[in-house]
Amino acid sequence: MLTPDAALERLDLLLSLARKAGADCADAVYFGESSLGIGVRLGQLEDIGRSEGEEIGLRLFLGARSAQVSVSDLSKAALSEAVDRAIAMAREATEDKFAGLAPAELLAGGPFADFDLFDPATEALSPAQLKAMALETEDTARAVKGITNSEGGSASAGLSVSALATSHGFRGAARGTSVSTSAVVIAGDGADKQRDYEWHQARYVSDLESPAAVGRRAAERTLARLNPAKAPTGQMPVIFDRRVSASLIGHLLGAITGSAIARKTSFVLGHERDPLFSPDIVVRDDPHRQRGLRSRAFDAEGLPTGPRAIVDKGMLTGWLVDSASGRQLGLAPTGHASRGSSGPPGVSTSNLWLEPGSQTPEKLMSDIKDGLYINELIGMGVNLLTGDYSRGAGGFRIRNGQLAEPVTEATIAGYLRDMFKALIPANDLEFRHATDAPTIRIDGMTVAGQ
Repeated sequence: MLTPDAALERLDLLLSLARKAGADCADAVYFGESSLGIGVRLGQLEDIGRSEGEEIGLRLFLGARSAQVSVSDLSKAALSEAVDRAIAMAREATEDKFAGLAPAELLAGGPFADFDLFDPATEALSPAQLKAMALETEDTARAVKGITNSEGGSASAGLSVSALATSHGFRGAARGTSVSTSAVVIAGDGADKQRDYEWHQARYVSDLESPAAVGRRAAERTLARLNPAKAPTGQMPVIFDRRVSASLIGHLLGAITGSAIARKTSFVLGHERDPLFSPDIVVRDDPHRQRGLRSRAFDAEGLPTGPRAIVDKGMLTGWLVDSASGRQLGLAPTGHASRGSSGPPGVSTSNLWLEPGSQTPEKLMSDIKDGLYINELIGMGVNLLTGDYSRGAGGFRIRNGQLAEPVTEATIAGYLRDMFKALIPANDLEFRHATDAPTIRIDGMTVAGQ
């Protein structure tokens, strides 16, 4: 895997080859990753995997025609062949007047902050250390009374390098580490077996939850699922656990990308000036968070990034657009472009979260006489064109403000605009993933069960 500086040098070579071959302009990305993972089961080593890969993606333009290619062979000969292939493809492509590089005057300028994403201690983790972490995670879970079997524990560590260069002057690269532990265990016997899991990921090994804490939570979640009943049927309040609540924010993001708006495939279109949430709701995106899982100084087009509120006081603050969709909509790009090695830029957020409310989760459900507490969602029955929402779910019955018996085989349904307006967040936000939300309450959802 190349260093950030070496990756930029390789991209410079590729862009030079592209311009010499006749490309009017071009950009190129490099992605490299190495990882080491250890899996254990029932106290024994089950698998060890080490992987390393790297790839370069090239996008070039001949007037309004463009093509993208990717290669994993980074030799000069392979890069030259990739350029020839891309030139031939672009000549046959249809014209797209909206495609192109980001405006040169908007490009980010270095030097770029690194946001403390690289941890030497994580990079130095040995197979023996990862094995010990995996064993402690699983052993702690198995030691909890009532756990009858295990599907295993794991620990992994990885290093990634990414770089972007454009023919109109942008050059930037970044590197980061990640480390994680997980456990999956089983409780019960015979027909009443239940399984659940827990995991945690961080940039720095010093920020990682202890293996014992991860294992203990995996066991507790599994035991809580024993002896489930069928969910009730009717309209009722639903509480979304933090494990699943962030998915609701994800549905909003899918509906406010520039491409969805340009294609007119969003349930939000036409309502962007209406309140989407109650006035106290704020959704923030911060690509500059120290040690954030998706922190970045520039986006996939070389534009500067920065913190912003996606939703402020219940109102949408605007669409999320890359350069192409921005040209279609007559809007400036927002610094949210993302891409892989083999396709044009799209849109994604960075470290995103729903601001917490003022009530504890217990207070939030204290007045619910009959409802559902959801900690598992199944399937993807969400239509971002119409806003219709229907997903399989599991969790617990709420009776008189308290969690009662576990429930399975429920279907919860609603309409996203109605759900957003009824959404009430608790005060228990934790930053554990790239997208986070506290526990959420939504009244009036349709539940189908027994």
